Amino acid sequence: MKKVAVIIGSDTDLPVIDKVFKKLKDFDIPFEAHIMSAHRTPSIVMDFAANARKNGFGVVIAAAGMAAHLAGVVAANTTLPVIAVPIKSSLDGIDALLAMVQMPPGIPVATVAIDGADNAAILATQILAVSDDVLEKKITAMKLNMAENVMQKDSKLQERLNNNQN
Repeated sequence: MKKVAVIIGSDTDLPVIDKVFKKLKDFDIPFEAHIMSAHRTPSIVMDFAANARKNGFGVVIAAAGMAAHLAGVVAANTTLPVIAVPIKSSLDGIDALLAMVQMPPGIPVATVAIDGADNAAILATQILAVSDDVLEKKITAMKLNMAENVMQKDSKLQERLNNNQN
């Protein structure tokens, strides 16, 4: 199975990104996590991205706040899919979100919601599941479970409404 690389711009991003670690563990997906800065350690980021495929990664999750160039620098230096997680910091994370979604043609970055770490991990899992039947079954089971939870809540609502009408 391919690994997921999780790169964060600062250790202050850990409270949000802990959700990625948990979700990847739930799906039994191997991952590595690193702190790297697009601005303070650009050569390290570029080298990591350039060698990510060779090092067994199938997708990269990059999280950063403020200027948030990390995901773009990674995407510019790899052919792997890159998922960006904008971290809420200054301007409530809008600055990071815009930095991540406004990529030039040819350098795509898939971007989730501000602090949307859960969806980043799920999207990474779905990308890997394209060529992994075990992961595909796990994703399908997760979605069926979510649907069942909604149906149970609706059933409780209908019961409540029926009881209130009598």
